Amino acid sequence: MIGDKWTMLVVRDLFAGPKRTTELLEDLHPISSRTLMGRLREMEQDELILRNNYGGLPRRVEYELTERGRRLIPLLDALMKAGQALECNECEDRKESTGYYCDFCPLRRGEKTFVPEASLSVEPKPEPPPIRRPKDDSIVLL
Repeated sequence: MIGDKWTMLVVRDLFAGPKRTTELLEDLHPISSRTLMGRLREMEQDELILRNNYGGLPRRVEYELTERGRRLIPLLDALMKAGQALECNECEDRKESTGYYCDFCPLRRGEKTFVPEASLSVEPKPEPPPIRRPKDDSIVLL
């Protein structure tokens, strides 16, 4: 149910609140629309997410976590803490290459990490706003 490549990332993104398909495609780049739609269908069948179809033109569909899906959040937190303990997430390298920390990085949120403060020699600097990828105006067929 949660072993597929994108499932936990979809749960992570929907934890922040309901999102439209296009928002998920943007946030989960480089996932293809076909893969995302397949994963969303499977998650809906497993009752991890709820699909809200608001109709209209263009069609408006949002996805949100169900109570069952929210039960996966402690697992996400545990995975994040394990990654921090193993020091496998090179946040400074990511910030240098992309210009910002990822949305879920504890350094962005100002939380303490597992690294003792005495070993940190980085002085806090004002964080620039995230640099967004340019919008692609091509049509995404779902």
